[in-house]
Amino acid sequence: MAKILITEDDEAVRSFVARALEMEGHSVDLAEDGEEGLDALRLANGKYDLLLTDIKMPFMDGIELAYNAAKLFPDLKILMMTGFADQRERADGLDKIVIDVISKPFTLSHIRQQVKLALAA
Repeated sequence: MAKILITEDDEAVRSFVARALEMEGHSVDLAEDGEEGLDALRLANGKYDLLLTDIKMPFMDGIELAYNAAKLFPDLKILMMTGFADQRERADGLDKIVIDVISKPFTLSHIRQQVKLALAA
Protein backbone atom coordinates (compact mmCIF):
# COMPACT_ATOMS: atom_id res chain seq x y z
CA MET A 1 0.00 0.00 0.00
CA ALA A 2 0.98 3.66 -0.17
CA LYS A 3 2.86 5.97 2.15
CA ILE A 4 0.79 9.15 2.55
CA LEU A 5 1.49 12.48 4.25
CA ILE A 6 -1.66 14.25 5.46
CA THR A 7 -1.25 17.96 6.14
CA GLU A 8 -4.35 19.38 7.81
CA ASP A 9 -4.74 21.92 10.61
CA ASP A 10 -8.11 20.63 11.86
CA GLU A 11 -7.42 17.76 14.25
CA ALA A 12 -10.82 16.13 13.73
CA VAL A 13 -10.45 16.07 9.93
CA ARG A 14 -6.81 14.96 10.19
CA SER A 15 -7.76 12.03 12.44
CA PHE A 16 -10.79 11.07 10.33
CA VAL A 17 -8.77 10.97 7.11
CA ALA A 18 -5.86 9.16 8.75
CA ARG A 19 -8.15 6.42 10.11
CA ALA A 20 -9.93 6.08 6.77
CA LEU A 21 -6.66 5.58 4.91
CA GLU A 22 -5.07 3.35 7.54
CA MET A 23 -8.13 1.09 7.33
CA GLU A 24 -7.29 0.73 3.63
CA GLY A 25 -3.79 -0.44 4.59
CA HIS A 26 -1.90 2.78 3.84
CA SER A 27 0.94 4.07 5.98
CA VAL A 28 0.05 7.58 7.13
CA ASP A 29 2.12 10.41 8.60
CA LEU A 30 0.52 13.60 9.88
CA ALA A 31 1.41 17.29 9.85
CA GLU A 32 -0.57 20.17 11.36
CA ASP A 33 0.40 22.88 8.86
CA GLY A 34 2.35 23.48 5.67
CA GLU A 35 5.66 24.20 7.38
CA GLU A 36 5.46 20.96 9.35
CA GLY A 37 4.43 19.13 6.17
CA LEU A 38 7.36 20.49 4.20
CA ASP A 39 9.72 19.52 7.03
CA ALA A 40 8.29 15.97 6.97
CA LEU A 41 8.77 15.75 3.20
CA ARG A 42 12.37 16.92 3.49
CA LEU A 43 13.10 14.57 6.39
CA ALA A 44 11.77 11.62 4.38
CA ASN A 45 13.57 12.88 1.26
CA GLY A 46 10.22 12.93 -0.52
CA LYS A 47 9.64 9.20 -0.06
CA TYR A 48 5.86 9.55 -0.02
CA ASP A 49 3.48 8.22 -2.62
CA LEU A 50 0.99 11.03 -1.97
CA LEU A 51 0.75 14.39 -0.26
CA LEU A 52 -2.84 15.03 0.84
CA THR A 53 -3.08 18.62 2.01
CA ASP A 54 -5.68 21.11 3.10
CA ILE A 55 -5.49 24.43 1.27
CA LYS A 56 -6.28 26.88 4.06
CA MET A 57 -3.87 26.48 6.98
CA PRO A 58 -1.86 28.80 9.23
CA PHE A 59 1.84 29.56 8.72
CA MET A 60 2.13 28.02 5.23
CA ASP A 61 -1.02 27.21 3.30
CA GLY A 62 -1.48 24.15 1.13
CA ILE A 63 -0.87 26.03 -2.11
CA GLU A 64 2.55 27.23 -0.98
CA LEU A 65 3.25 23.72 0.33
CA ALA A 66 2.27 22.21 -3.04
CA TYR A 67 4.58 24.58 -4.96
CA ASN A 68 7.50 23.87 -2.62
CA ALA A 69 6.87 20.12 -2.61
CA ALA A 70 6.60 19.94 -6.41
CA LYS A 71 9.81 21.93 -6.80
CA LEU A 72 11.73 19.65 -4.42
CA PHE A 73 10.06 16.36 -5.37
CA PRO A 74 8.60 16.63 -8.90
CA ASP A 75 7.32 13.04 -8.94
CA LEU A 76 5.27 13.45 -5.75
CA LYS A 77 1.52 13.13 -6.29
CA ILE A 78 -0.45 15.92 -4.62
CA LEU A 79 -4.14 15.90 -3.74
CA MET A 80 -5.73 18.91 -2.06
CA MET A 81 -8.85 19.37 0.05
CA THR A 82 -10.80 22.43 1.13
CA GLY A 83 -14.07 23.47 2.67
CA PHE A 84 -13.96 26.94 1.10
CA ALA A 85 -15.08 27.58 -2.48
CA ASP A 86 -12.77 30.57 -2.89
CA GLN A 87 -9.80 28.43 -1.85
CA ARG A 88 -10.70 25.81 -4.46
CA GLU A 89 -10.56 28.53 -7.11
CA ARG A 90 -7.07 29.53 -5.90
CA ALA A 91 -5.91 25.99 -6.69
CA ASP A 92 -7.04 26.17 -10.34
CA GLY A 93 -3.62 27.41 -11.44
CA LEU A 94 -1.96 24.33 -9.98
CA ASP A 95 -3.23 21.92 -12.65
CA LYS A 96 0.28 20.80 -13.59
CA ILE A 97 1.22 19.74 -10.06
CA VAL A 98 -2.05 18.91 -8.28
CA ILE A 99 -4.13 15.88 -9.27
CA ASP A 100 -7.42 17.17 -7.87
CA VAL A 101 -9.08 19.26 -5.16
CA ILE A 102 -11.63 17.53 -2.93
CA SER A 103 -14.42 19.59 -1.39
CA LYS A 104 -15.16 19.20 2.31
CA PRO A 105 -17.13 17.78 3.90
CA PHE A 106 -16.58 14.36 2.39
CA THR A 107 -17.52 10.84 3.37
CA LEU A 108 -15.23 8.01 4.34
CA SER A 109 -15.83 6.24 1.03
CA HIS A 110 -15.33 9.44 -0.98
CA ILE A 111 -11.92 10.24 0.51
CA ARG A 112 -10.81 6.65 0.05
CA GLN A 113 -11.93 6.69 -3.60
CA GLN A 114 -10.24 10.04 -4.31
CA VAL A 115 -6.97 8.82 -2.79
CA LYS A 116 -7.20 5.61 -4.82
CA LEU A 117 -7.69 7.63 -8.02
CA ALA A 118 -4.83 10.00 -7.14
CA LEU A 119 -2.45 7.12 -6.46
CA ALA A 120 -3.38 5.54 -9.81
CA ALA A 121 -2.89 8.82 -11.71
